Amino acid sequence: MKQIQARRTQMGMTQADLAGALGVDPSTVAKWEAEKSYPRADLLPKIARLLGCTIDELYADEPEKEAG
Repeated sequence: MKQIQARRTQMGMTQADLAGALGVDPSTVAKWEAEKSYPRADLLPKIARLLGCTIDELYADEPEKEAG
């Protein structure tokens, strides 16, 4: 899920920061970002809340480009 990485870095969070907030190992976040695995469904609302987006936006193909 490339959107997790894009949004996480936009917010200045490390993989360890996100992992700690979610109660998962940083290697788990790395696997999501490399698309080797996907978050459990029960984590999606929390991930979206932490990253300031919707669950649908997590599944978008490309990172959103800032206007301007």
